[in-house]
Amino acid sequence: MELPNNIDSKFRYILIAAKRARQLQSGVRPLVQTQTKRATKVAQQEVSSGLIPFEVIEAKPEGEKE
Repeated sequence: MELPNNIDSKFRYILIAAKRARQLQSGVRPLVQTQTKRATKVAQQEVSSGLIPFEVIEAKPEGEKE
């Protein structure tokens, strides 16, 4: 699997695509035009194209206060 440049791990890619696929299944319009109707494939294409914004939130070590 070839990861997009802005995604650092397969796990993160899968999480982002799965969340987007759920949005597509609930009726959100796709951001890309494609032949397939499968939400998972559309979501993967959108993530690979860099059309899905996401933010990586770093976990704070235990015991550290805000």
